[in-house]
Amino acid sequence: MDKYIEFEHIVKTFPGQKALDDVSFSIRKGEIHAIIGENGAGKSTLLNILHGVFPATSGEIRIGGKAAKFSSIADAIDFGIAKVHQEIVSIPDMTVAENLFMGKEPGRFGIVNKQKMNEDTAELLKRLNCDIRPKDRMGDLSAGQKQMISIAKALEVNASVISFDEPTSSLSDKEVETLFKIINDLKSKGITILYISHKMNEIFRMCDRATVLRDGKFIRTIEMDKTTRDEVIQAMVGRDISLFAKRTMPCQKKGDVPVLKVEDITGEAFSNISFELYPGEILGFFGLVGAGRTEVMRAVFGADPYSSGKVILNGKEIHCKSPHDAIEQGIALISENRKEEGIMPNFDNMDNIALASLKKYMSGIVINEGKKNKNAKEKGALVGLKPNDPSFMTVSLSGGNAQKVILARWMSTDAYVMIFDEPTKGIDIGAKADIYLLMEKMAAEGIAIIMVSSELTEVMGMSDRILVMCDGAITGELSKNEFSEESILSYTVEEDVS
Repeated sequence: MDKYIEFEHIVKTFPGQKALDDVSFSIRKGEIHAIIGENGAGKSTLLNILHGVFPATSGEIRIGGKAAKFSSIADAIDFGIAKVHQEIVSIPDMTVAENLFMGKEPGRFGIVNKQKMNEDTAELLKRLNCDIRPKDRMGDLSAGQKQMISIAKALEVNASVISFDEPTSSLSDKEVETLFKIINDLKSKGITILYISHKMNEIFRMCDRATVLRDGKFIRTIEMDKTTRDEVIQAMVGRDISLFAKRTMPCQKKGDVPVLKVEDITGEAFSNISFELYPGEILGFFGLVGAGRTEVMRAVFGADPYSSGKVILNGKEIHCKSPHDAIEQGIALISENRKEEGIMPNFDNMDNIALASLKKYMSGIVINEGKKNKNAKEKGALVGLKPNDPSFMTVSLSGGNAQKVILARWMSTDAYVMIFDEPTKGIDIGAKADIYLLMEKMAAEGIAIIMVSSELTEVMGMSDRILVMCDGAITGELSKNEFSEESILSYTVEEDVS
């Protein structure tokens, strides 16, 4: 069927923002169809309408020729529309079967038939070729196994349409391969798959077609076997953009006196770490997972202890026993773990941005809400936050915009040493470009920047100098004219001295 799911003139307006603007396109039955675009393009809003989270302001969705207007998530599920979430919500102390059938347990007169529930669970898991058992404790499962349970839930309701939102973000390589095999198997059974991912290699590998949204508008639908990465990215961002990080300004290093000097610090995951950081410099830290880069940064920031060595700021040794101490000294850390260490889910943008600089908004012993609001608007505009609304709940923002809230927070502290730990992890190419440009602007103002990154192209493209770590030690230092993939990677592997 050429037009199985039809989006017709979909409009969704939130206070102060039109999230979707006359979106019309169709999806074929049994295809894997990507919905792509920059953060804030309207992808999640469109899926939320399809899944009955909230209604469209205007427009219609038709599935198999029937109008699909859902007033709740339950309505969408009854229609055969299921979602596999990026982060699986479960009760860890309950069994797999109890989680899978929660709210719809088989039984009579209020008595749950546990044997049937376990048998039905085993049958669903068998269809997915899982080695998970119905009585396994949910909290003992890996991220990939929890995702299998979410897929099993979709099969249990006989879903004809399943959407996947950033499904591989928390999976190991082996779990990713298992997931891809299952998605292809679902496709072979005629199930229609909607796929959201910022990972271009996944979209080209898995998807038949992709629909591009930009600023809430439909741009085009693309046959994946008839296009290129550059063409897709240009459609997403509306401008020419490199797939890789690229500096737009020359090195902004100011003077020969380091603002930060680390001398022989040793901690649980690293030993004898020494380096210098200069005003206006972007210093890259590269290494494989487990090299100890994040642990070093947390020690400098006072989040973790170190047993020996010195941290010297502007010529004076400092002793940061907590992140609060580091903030007071002018050091900021933008953590890679945005969900747990970044945003406060119950706070709006204004309060999330103000979190690290509350002293600035005090009028006597009372917090001046007007000052907080003004700062949020100013810093939000500076980082390109969309929507730049201080009262907007941060948890409802896209990944890239949530990262911008965190950047606005640390910019509000007037820190002059900024540590970025995986600053573009989990965000799309357009938002990456925005963050790269912001880092360059900070460097131009004399702020000293450390960028920890696992993306080789990113660290090569943005750094003035690169330090490479392996097994808790700095194994190499490269200046700009020495950058090459081969030379950097050579320092990430321990030499065999046997």
